[in-house]
This record gives sequence, C-alpha cells and structure tokens, in this order.
Amino acid sequence: MPVISDPRSAFGARIAEVPAGRRFLARAFARPSLPAVVGLVVVVAFFAVRMPDLLSPFGLATVLDTAALLGIGGVAVALLLVAGQFDLSVGVVAVASSLLTALLIGYAGWSTWPALLVSLLAALAVGVVNGVLVVNTGLPSFLVTLATFLILQGTSQAGSQAVAGGTRVSGLDETPGWTSATAVFDATVQLGNGRFSVSILWWLGLTALATWALWRTKFGNAVFASGGARQAARELGVPVRRTTVALFCLTSAAGWLLGTMTLVRLASVQAGGTVGILSGIDFIVVAVIGGCLLTGGYGSAIGASVGALLYAVAREGITLADWDTRWFQALLGVLLLVALLANGEVRRRLRARPRS
Repeated sequence: MPVISDPRSAFGARIAEVPAGRRFLARAFARPSLPAVVGLVVVVAFFAVRMPDLLSPFGLATVLDTAALLGIGGVAVALLLVAGQFDLSVGVVAVASSLLTALLIGYAGWSTWPALLVSLLAALAVGVVNGVLVVNTGLPSFLVTLATFLILQGTSQAGSQAVAGGTRVSGLDETPGWTSATAVFDATVQLGNGRFSVSILWWLGLTALATWALWRTKFGNAVFASGGARQAARELGVPVRRTTVALFCLTSAAGWLLGTMTLVRLASVQAGGTVGILSGIDFIVVAVIGGCLLTGGYGSAIGASVGALLYAVAREGITLADWDTRWFQALLGVLLLVALLANGEVRRRLRARPRS
C-alpha cells in the first residue's frame, strides 16, 4: 500500500489550520455582548478603586435596583430588536398603565388587584395595536411607536387633569389588596446598610426566561428568523406576523410591570413622568450596548442585562464620585458609539447566529 507523504488529502489541498489566537478572536467577535462585558469590567474596576463605597451593600443595592428596572424593559426591547423592530413607547406605557391603575383605585373605588388586571389588559392592547399596525401597514415600527408615545403621553396628562384635577394621583396605600401587591412588586431585604428590592429577582427571572425562550424554543427561532431574513422566513412558513405582535405585547407588558413597581413603591404616580430615572430611549440604548444590532437578527437577553448593569454602575459611580451628572450622558454616548462600531464589525464577520 503506498504511503502518501504530502500532507494533503486525496480530494485536494488540506485546509490550513487557523491559529488558536484567531479562533479565540473569532469566537469573541461571535458574541455581540462582548463590548458590554468588557465595558462593565472596566467601569467597575475604575469606580471601585476611586469610590470603594460602590461595592458596599448600599452601593450594590442602588446599582442593582437601577439595573433591574432598566433590565426588565431592556430585555423585552432586546428581543424585539433581534426581530428587527423598535418600540419607543415602553416608558410611556409604564406611566400610562400605572396612572390608569391609580385612577381606578383612587376615583373609581376599585381594589388593587382588579385595577392592576385592567391596566395590564390595557397595556397588552397597546402592544397589539402597535404590532398589528406594523405588520399590516408596513410602516416603520420606529414611527408607529413614536405615534403611540405621543398619543399616550397626551392622553394620560389630559385624562388625569380631567378626572383628578391634576397630573398627580397619590394616597393609594390604604386600598384593599395594596399590602399583597407590595409583597409581590416591592418587597425588600435589608443587608447591612443596603436595601435590596424584589425587582432584582424579577429582572433575573425574566432574563433567564427570555434567554431560554430565545435559544431553546420555536418561538426563539422565529424571532431570529424574523430579524435575520424576514421574507425568507415567511416563505418557509415562519409565523413572522404573529411573532412580531407577540413581541410588541411583551414590551408593553414589561412597561406595565415597570409602572406597577414604581406605583407600588411610591404609592403615587405623576402623569407625563418617567419610570424612576429612566426614559423610553434608555431601554433601546442598553439593548444596543448589550449587543443587539439595529438591523435585526443578532442579540441576546443576557447582553441586554449586562448593558443595564453597565448603565447602572456608571451612573452610580459618577454620583458617588460627586461629578457633574452631565458626564454620565457623555459616557453613555461613548459606550453607545463603541457598541455600534463593535456591532458593525460583528455583522461583517458573522454569517451564523451569535452567541450571548
């Protein structure tokens, strides 16, 4: 039997082995969340050295509470971005739904849980309207949800003024069912000088559930297909329209949850306000920082949560350092720009699905 000494197969030249360093870089660039992870490590190290209080129980509780509120909305928006759509109305849905709950409790005499159920159904109706308009008209989701934002903002302010005689509704904590709602949406645990909120568990649970759904279910496959190759997905029988409507309902439900948490925490709501320190655009920013491409088809729930944590660490670090808070906006812009550049490189390099 002849011995072949030339290191080539009988079917052609052997493919050159890729160096280990290049394989590592290729795997790294295949993870859209990489810039957020690197940024998080750098920001934590920087502020931990300058402001050790950041790692105290109080600092960690503040960071995690902010990250939880932002991460809940960011994870829902991330799934929508993976499908190639936008939703600018999450923040205003949060305020409008909590205002509806407050008006039903304070002026219609409802108990807490029925009011919360009705406001949830109203929020889901907003998601259905957004989704149906996008899939049936072909209008950009950016413009559709911008219109929704304006409608809800104006309606909530005018409606609150007409019903309550002002834009603020308060004094709700004596309502039947309020105590149990507080246990579900605003329970806290005191550890040292830090008060950790149940919102952290909501955030982690939703991130885990979204990650499982995105990577282990047919629904997740439909999400990726809708954003990566929508026309081809339709031709292959992927339920693109139904998936898109479901994702808009998901972002609206996330808005309702954020609004409910804020309402129960403060026992009041301000029409035209925001969810804590957050506005609607923040959810898109953290999703993009976390690796979601604006063109769709790439991203992860874990990346969005890392982006939310990065946002929270940077904000709290700047606050503890007693810097001008306007530097936070500048830093956020830099992080977003770096993420966009990195994600553009990811899109050029990848031809397969990314990993979170």
